[in-house]
Amino acid sequence: MEPFYQSIILGIVQGITEFLPISSTAHLRIVPAIFHWHDPGTAFSAVIQLGTMFSVIIYFKNDLIKMYGAFYSDLTKYKKLVSNDSKVVFWILLGTIPICVFGIIFKDPIEKGLVRNLNIIAFYLIFFGLMLFISELLAKQKRDIKDINILDILLIGLSQSFALIPGVSRSGVTLFSGLLLGFKRSDAARFSFLLSVPAVLLSGLLELYTSVFSFQSGANDIVILNLAVGILAAFIAGYLSIDFLLKFLVNNKSHIFVLYRVILGAAIIYLNLIGMIH
Repeated sequence: MEPFYQSIILGIVQGITEFLPISSTAHLRIVPAIFHWHDPGTAFSAVIQLGTMFSVIIYFKNDLIKMYGAFYSDLTKYKKLVSNDSKVVFWILLGTIPICVFGIIFKDPIEKGLVRNLNIIAFYLIFFGLMLFISELLAKQKRDIKDINILDILLIGLSQSFALIPGVSRSGVTLFSGLLLGFKRSDAARFSFLLSVPAVLLSGLLELYTSVFSFQSGANDIVILNLAVGILAAFIAGYLSIDFLLKFLVNNKSHIFVLYRVILGAAIIYLNLIGMIH
């Protein structure tokens, strides 16, 4: 289990990078490598993602209450999903299926760290950074969330599955897909945040349960405390990150994040090559 101060630092890193299109899982592998800490692994990463998911829930609480309230109302009254809010919830649940399926299929190689090689992470940072740049060039930005349809959901949901690979970025790959499908930049980012909630909550709660009960009872207090501070740090940093990104994308393209990804990926390859990180 990570030391107390490392849990705080990694929680802040998770919160800042979860919603920016720069890959939180990559940074949770890179930061420990730079400081020569133990790799926290996928389980720790999944658990502290709960903090960022809670930040989504709090930030969008009014939207979520309205949307899921309308969805529940329509279901209990045996109605078709007539309102836009109900339809968006349906699209979110439908779009969550691909990442759940692929997460189960590739659970073992992911948990064994077979995709946590630094050179592989660096490659995906650069490659999907360039893909995001291309999507910005091709973006028409004429559609918003209410225009979404089942084909959009299938494509965005499938693209979100790539986020299981460190270096891809959940927000980055869904923003990429949304822009290619013609959505406005801020709407694509907003839907990306909402889409992430079900899958990350489920995986995070499962890993939290597994992490706590896999230790002997005497160590549980330490485990719970470290996870709690990591989640809290991720929540605070994540809330600020959401607010920043949504406001930033209204009038700005994502080029600064593309540049950051390419520079970071190249730096990781170089540092790994000369043996400064591993």
